[in-house]
Amino acid sequence: MPTTYHAEHVGSLLRPPELLLARQARKRGEMSDEELTRLEDSAALAAIELQRAAGIEVFTDGEARRDTWMAGLLESLGGVSPIELPSTAWFRGDGEEVPPEETSWDMVAATGKLTQKANSTAVEAGFLARHAPGQYKITMMSASMGNLLWLPDVSGEAYPTPGDLLRDLLPLRVAEIEGLLERGVTWIQLDSLSYNHLIDPGFRARVLGAAAPDPATLLDLTVSIDAAQVRAAKQANPDVTVAMHICRGNNRSAWAAKGGYEPVAERLFGEVPVDRFLLEYDTERAGGFEPLRFVPQGTIVVLGLVSSKVPRLESQDELRRRIDEAAKYVPMENLALSPQCGFASTARGNLLTVDEQRRKLELVVDTARMVWG
Repeated sequence: MPTTYHAEHVGSLLRPPELLLARQARKRGEMSDEELTRLEDSAALAAIELQRAAGIEVFTDGEARRDTWMAGLLESLGGVSPIELPSTAWFRGDGEEVPPEETSWDMVAATGKLTQKANSTAVEAGFLARHAPGQYKITMMSASMGNLLWLPDVSGEAYPTPGDLLRDLLPLRVAEIEGLLERGVTWIQLDSLSYNHLIDPGFRARVLGAAAPDPATLLDLTVSIDAAQVRAAKQANPDVTVAMHICRGNNRSAWAAKGGYEPVAERLFGEVPVDRFLLEYDTERAGGFEPLRFVPQGTIVVLGLVSSKVPRLESQDELRRRIDEAAKYVPMENLALSPQCGFASTARGNLLTVDEQRRKLELVVDTARMVWG
């Protein structure tokens, strides 16, 4: 099954303005949970229909119920408390820094031992099982990104190091994956951006600061945790499709990291046994295709060549040229095409319209049909 689909999208889609207003009203206590759920259901149905009309065949609910792509995890955990988001620089284009107030979102940090208090992905899975007209997938923040939950001043008593926190978070993620498989989910996508800490040393310094593990230790930890989640999923259901998405950050059409995959490629591609890698490749910031030489035979590489950040449509000839270039390292039948990331990794979304979003997805589908038939 993983080789069947050559057109894919990463997960999130632009939220309707009325849903964004409703979520704010709910936070102020001015709307019931039931009314918010009704609006979320409506947005998810619209997202499914948009994908169907564009020709996408692996469906998500557009992550309509989430404030950010991470919310499926962050809003499900106990042992965490709200914090002021540490400053992280975001950039547009070739490096224009975006004002912090435009890219801020709600964040939490561990203040005690982590527990699982809810399971929002189960809600998403149940809805998609009832309404998706075909194959659907559940997107999940990988446990390897748990270092974002660790701040020395508030987390140190419960977890002396980020690694201690990650080792507690891993079994919670595995249990959630196993629960999804028991509910009939057959496709899971792990979003794992911790590799950016190794791809871009400047990003590592900005995000992790002085508490950052050395690169070798960080790579060992990230690869081992990602691989453990994949193995657990395959042990629970050998037929499940497990994918991994990696980008350089995606927030209001801004990016946070830059650099090619070479520093992590041999370990990442060789030791994390997913069926599909969805990789950002829409700009020169992601480097060349040479690191794909480490991708094992039979693993699918979904080339994120179409930008979800800007409304301009890519040239189909240029897309085909770049696919041919990637085919020097991965067999053509094991390649696929997608946007580099979702269209709304944070609820306010990227700086394009729903119609422009649709045309991007149609471009992915039309190009894939032209290349792979």
